[in-house]
Amino acid sequence: MIKTIVAILFISLGLSQAPSSLNKKIDKLAKSVEKKVIDWRRDFHEHPELSNREFKTAEKVAKHLRSLGMEVQTEVAHTGVVGILKGGKPGKVVALRADMDALPVKEKVDLPFASKAKGIYQGNEVDVMHACGHDNHIAGLMGAAEILSKIKKDLPGTVKFIFQPAEEGAPLGEKGGAKFMVEEGVMNNPKVDAIFGLHAWPGKVGTVEYRSGPTMAAAERMRITVTGSQTHGAVPWKGVDPIAISSQIITALQTIVAREVNITQVPAVVTIGSIHGGVRNNIIPEEVVMEGTIRTFNDEVRKDIHDSIRKKAEMIASASGATAKVEIFSDIAKVTFNEPSLTDKMVPSLERVYGRENVKITPFITGAEDFPFFTDHAPGLYFFNGVAPDPSKAAPNHSPYFFADERNLKYGTKALTQLAVDYLYLYK
Repeated sequence: MIKTIVAILFISLGLSQAPSSLNKKIDKLAKSVEKKVIDWRRDFHEHPELSNREFKTAEKVAKHLRSLGMEVQTEVAHTGVVGILKGGKPGKVVALRADMDALPVKEKVDLPFASKAKGIYQGNEVDVMHACGHDNHIAGLMGAAEILSKIKKDLPGTVKFIFQPAEEGAPLGEKGGAKFMVEEGVMNNPKVDAIFGLHAWPGKVGTVEYRSGPTMAAAERMRITVTGSQTHGAVPWKGVDPIAISSQIITALQTIVAREVNITQVPAVVTIGSIHGGVRNNIIPEEVVMEGTIRTFNDEVRKDIHDSIRKKAEMIASASGATAKVEIFSDIAKVTFNEPSLTDKMVPSLERVYGRENVKITPFITGAEDFPFFTDHAPGLYFFNGVAPDPSKAAPNHSPYFFADERNLKYGTKALTQLAVDYLYLYK
């Protein structure tokens, strides 16, 4: 009923999506480019590159965009590539984004094009794998670029293709990712009016998930340093044990979400992922360092969690004669927020690609993205393209067993294309 009312409002306001003749052309072009997209994806999958090191990936992307006659910018935020396609008529500017980096993960999926690549991560040689599906994102956006370049005379506006490095986080000491691309002006010249992005997701192939409003969590890194007094392990009463104190702090942190956050409104996560202290079995060390992550969906909950972490760590340490220093590193990834009015207008585009019955509303996702740095400057819609033949058996993103069925590529390619075209027609 609501969707019917929205459609009537579109008509009454003079808003309409792409004409059916153009949609048919998109369908035909999507079929013709599918094999290329699959080949590109296999190539990227076999030759992954870590964050801020996407040199060969960027070179291939730029070469393709230039072959389509676009204005192409390279070395944006180190290795980023931006293509600009001007339509045959004046209009809005819509951006489409794909991330290019892989992860320090050893692939365990038996594929003929499985990665055997190596890279350097935090000073160590590591195996490298597209364990988060970014190879699908790159290839899909390259396919959308080819389709849109062939219908550019029909486009009432401009499409900006953003191929982003370092979504997984820049190496320590380096700038990177969406934030750095924005700093270097990617949302200007021409100024972007709306932006769309997708993520490969272990949902069923041929389905798509989205959520209006807050969708993915803000992610923050925390470090807690507990300082006690070193002593021999045989005489613990002569020192202050930061290991025992740290265990009390970890236990107390688990009560924050369980007892202090109203999880019926929004979820939250407080996780300790590493703890380091001591070098020998019979020495109580002076210091323990714990690191973890905080995931939240609104600023009030985020502030309350910060305050609670600090109070618990500092007071528990103080009660035992130690000190606790709490450091919280924000601005890593903010809440991924799908602008509600834009989302409502673009859902019919997703329904056209996937079928209405295959368009689902996702629950909150406590994973995080740096896509919000783009949507600080223009409204956006970020959605999830199903890649699993059987979701009940699918490995999660970042797993060495993560697998994306190639049938997902035609949906992702077409969805990005359809969203760009429909947006330009809706807002012309």
